[in-house]
Amino acid sequence: MSGHSKWATIKHKKGALDAKRGKIFTRLIKEISIAAKNGGGDPDTNPRLRGAILAAKSENMPQDNIKRAIQRGTGELPGAVYEEFTLEGYGPGGAAVLLDINTDNRNRTVSEIRHCFGKNGGNMATAGSVAYLFHKKGDILIAKTAAKEDDLMNIVLEHGGEDLHDDGENWEILTDTSAYETVLEAVKKAGIEPISASVAMIPQTYVKLEGSAANTMIRLMEALEDQDDVQNVHSNFDIDQKTLEEVAG
Repeated sequence: MSGHSKWATIKHKKGALDAKRGKIFTRLIKEISIAAKNGGGDPDTNPRLRGAILAAKSENMPQDNIKRAIQRGTGELPGAVYEEFTLEGYGPGGAAVLLDINTDNRNRTVSEIRHCFGKNGGNMATAGSVAYLFHKKGDILIAKTAAKEDDLMNIVLEHGGEDLHDDGENWEILTDTSAYETVLEAVKKAGIEPISASVAMIPQTYVKLEGSAANTMIRLMEALEDQDDVQNVHSNFDIDQKTLEEVAG
């Protein structure tokens, strides 16, 4: 089971216990606004906006919130102007960390992220240091109790998915970004509800961490994800499932 999918599963379990809905909504509103700003306010012609709206609806965000976020992005309503960029760094043991940032104050955010790395056993890196270790893919994680392998493989083959992985207690479907929406829709039409589904930066290789390095890495991940301007945290660490659950629990 890959470090990426293990972490996604842990976050899902924690979210089910204490969902920080306000923080989730804030991130989704930023994503909707930026998507509308960059590609227009019509989800039919803006795939990124369409995906952001689907994600918001899956979190039960009210339609009025979604509408206002789109209008702020298109300029129909006043609001903060967000800038998006990536930051890169290293965690314990040389694990790569890639951050998606949405902020209205770049200098403040960079300073806060640098402090967060330094306080939790990591360090910032220059642009391009770790980004090459990841590739953008549609990533759909499904509990094995929710679907049979043959059924999922048929969906992958019939709707343009790339691969189906056995990740221990879950199935993981990877797709090209262009096929992500089609595959996800097919999964849901089959009556299968994913644990998580997103376009994510998937590591091409993993760094195995144990002991204190594993503990510190988990603390770093949690600290980065708690930063208001961090939309997504991607890393190529691989930590034993038992250790993950003990430390992140």
